[in-house]
Amino acid sequence: MKLVLGIDIGSTAVKGVLYGGEALEWGLAPTGWSPRDAGETMIAELLRRRRLDKSDLGALISTGYGRRALTAATKQVTEITCHARGAHELCPQARTVLDIGGQDSKVIRLDERGGVVDFAMNDKCAAGTGRFFQVLSHALDYDVEAFGAVPADGPIEPLSSMCTVFAESEVIGNLARGVPRENIVRGLLKSIASRSAGMLARVGMKPPLFFSGGLSRSPSLRAFLEKELDCPVQVHEKSQFAGALGAALIGWGAIV
Repeated sequence: MKLVLGIDIGSTAVKGVLYGGEALEWGLAPTGWSPRDAGETMIAELLRRRRLDKSDLGALISTGYGRRALTAATKQVTEITCHARGAHELCPQARTVLDIGGQDSKVIRLDERGGVVDFAMNDKCAAGTGRFFQVLSHALDYDVEAFGAVPADGPIEPLSSMCTVFAESEVIGNLARGVPRENIVRGLLKSIASRSAGMLARVGMKPPLFFSGGLSRSPSLRAFLEKELDCPVQVHEKSQFAGALGAALIGWGAIV
C-alpha cells in the first residue's frame, strides 16, 4: 500500500503529515519567501526520515495559502475542507472549529461526521492573527511562546485598535507611560479573544469548540477564549497540523 503526504503551506509556516493508515511523520518549518520551495523541502524531509522517495506516494495533497505553488501535488484542496477533516480527526466531538493562522483566521461549523455546515473567514486583515501576535510580542520584547503564556489572571490594559500598525503604536505609547508589560499582553490577548468570539457568533457557534492553528499553542489565549465564550475550548498537541492532517486523510480516502 502506497503512502499519502498532506502539505499545508501557510503564510508563515509549512506543515506536513506522512500518512499510511496512521500518521507516520509530522513536519513543521517556516514558509520563508517561496511557498513552492518550502513545500518541496518539507516533502523531501518527511520522505527522507522513512528512506522513501516520491514513487512511494499514492497521493500528495496540498492545501493552504500556498497550495497552488506546489506543482508536485496530485490534488489541491481548500483550507476549509482540509481543516474540517483534520479537526474532526483530532477532536471527533467538535462541532465548531476556530483556526487562527499566520495571516488569516477562520471559523467552521461541523456536522457529526466532520462535514462543513457553514464557515466564516477573515483573510483581508492581519488583526488577531499570528502576524499580529508576532509583531506585538516583538514590540514588547517577548518571544512568541512567552508572550502567549503570560498568566491570564491579572490587570488588563485595554487595546483600542486591532489594526496591527495602530496597535503597535498604542503598545509603544503604553510602555512609555509605564504600563506593565503583562497588563498590555493581557489586553492584547483579550482583544484577540473578543474578535474571535465575534466571528464564532456569525456562524452560530455550537460546542464543543476546537481551537487549531499556531495560536492554539497559547494557553493564555485559550483561557481568554473560555472566559469570553463561557465554554471549554478543546485543543490537541497536534492542533497546528489540522490542515495538513486533513489533506493527508482526504488523499488516503482516495487511494484505499
